[in-house]
Amino acid sequence: MTDALIIIDLQEGPFGGGAPKHDAAGLVSRLNTLAAAVRASGGTVVYVQHDGPAGSDHHPDHPGWRLLPALDVRPTDAFIRKTSCDSFLDTPLDALLAARGAKRLIVTGWATDYCVDTTVRSALARGYPTVVPSDGHTAANRPHLAAEKIIEHHNAIWADFIAPGGPARVCPCAEIRLST
Repeated sequence: MTDALIIIDLQEGPFGGGAPKHDAAGLVSRLNTLAAAVRASGGTVVYVQHDGPAGSDHHPDHPGWRLLPALDVRPTDAFIRKTSCDSFLDTPLDALLAARGAKRLIVTGWATDYCVDTTVRSALARGYPTVVPSDGHTAANRPHLAAEKIIEHHNAIWADFIAPGGPARVCPCAEIRLST
């Protein structure tokens, strides 16, 4: 049994239009493979869904609220609903982690520079050893920076400033090892 838990934050809304998301198909494939490995090792897969306000693509009554259909969601997976970029803020995520005995988090999803970054920082502030797959999150081009540069920048922040002095680690999905 592993004590790892993967958090996947990928809803249809951001992927349904607008600017293309960097390597979206590759990302989903890698996360499905990683989620399968977490399940096989006895860990927990948690899908996070943002509940946006009325009129938003993320509103629960809007099709954009649904998880991406290409994700391999299983009945044993857990689901958390949030209302901010932080998957911990005013959600039962901390209680779920305690109940499942999670000692290590793998944080993935959309958007590198908002939800993923905020959840990584929140997990670290709570003392959770955290792994960020360098190829396990995505962004779209922003007016000031290309998606690839946003991803590269955040991977460098997490690796250079968080990892050496703390419990975080940044590596490709394929290099994440789950102990049983």
